[in-house]
Amino acid sequence: MPAPSSFDYAIIRVVPRVEREEFINVGVVLFCTTQRFLGARVELDEARLTALAPDVDLDAVRSHLESFRRVCEGGKDSGPIGRLPQKERWHWLVAPRSTVIQTGPVHSGLCHNNVEPRQALEHLLDTVVRVKRSA
Repeated sequence: MPAPSSFDYAIIRVVPRVEREEFINVGVVLFCTTQRFLGARVELDEARLTALAPDVDLDAVRSHLESFRRVCEGGKDSGPIGRLPQKERWHWLVAPRSTVIQTGPVHSGLCHNNVEPRQALEHLLDTVVRVKRSA
C-alpha cells in the first residue's frame, strides 16, 4: 500500500479593489513535491465578479489567471518564471502580493488511498471555489 503524499495548496483570489479587501475565490494552485506535480485550476464566475465590481476589466483578469496555468506547466513558452525549477515556480505563485490577483495562505493536505494530486486539486476547487446553487 503506497504511503500518502503530502501537498501544499493556496486559493487563487480576485481582489478587484485591493483597498476594500473584498475578493472571490477563483481557483487553486497545488504543489506535491513527491509526485513532482505543480498545477492550477481556475473557474472564474464572471457574474459573481461583476456583481462585486461592475467596472472590473474581465479581459485583464482572464489573462492574469491564465498565467497561473502557464507558469505551472513551465517550459520555454511560459516566460522567465515558467523556466524556473518547479519549487521556485511554486514559491513565486504563492508569494504575497497586493494586486488584483492574489493567493491566500498556503495550507497542507494529504493524498490518501491512491488519490492523485490532480484529484485533490479538483476536490479543492469543488470545495472552495464552486458555488453550490439550489435548484
